Amino acid sequence: PKVLFLDEPTIGLDPQTRARIWGFLHEMRKNEGTTLFLTTHYMEEAENCDRLAIIDRGEIAALDTPARLKAEIGGDSVLIETENDAEALLEIEGSFGLIARKEENGLNLVVESGSTFLPELFRKLKVPVKHVSMRSPSLEDVFLQVTGKAIRQEAPESAFARHRRRHRR
Repeated sequence: PKVLFLDEPTIGLDPQTRARIWGFLHEMRKNEGTTLFLTTHYMEEAENCDRLAIIDRGEIAALDTPARLKAEIGGDSVLIETENDAEALLEIEGSFGLIARKEENGLNLVVESGSTFLPELFRKLKVPVKHVSMRSPSLEDVFLQVTGKAIRQEAPESAFARHRRRHRR
């Protein structure tokens, strides 16, 4: 078909079957030029889209490529655990002009590019580092920022109930 509409095509399926379905859909797009419209709550599946719309309460809240949507919400999150987090906090703020947030397991800061920042941090930081991790924004981060609620969190009133209430006479 030229256009195929799919509503949650892999919900409730095991990972192997989900992978097979996505393989089939990729082949269909590539070989037959089929345009796919689909709904999904699986953000890793939404990564497969050329364009992605986040819908909140029946309205399009964001529309772009997955990469651009993620780029819009900020840089990489870096978590650093050191021998002395209080001293490291002062060094980071002084040397890099960044605001680091003290957390239970270290210092958290957002930087434009973690892979560029970390080597520079290791060169300048005098406090010994015990652990470091870096995470780029995900589509789940985008969803939460755009909608302000968790993916599985239900609104107090369902969309169907709102529709019925509005259209009653």
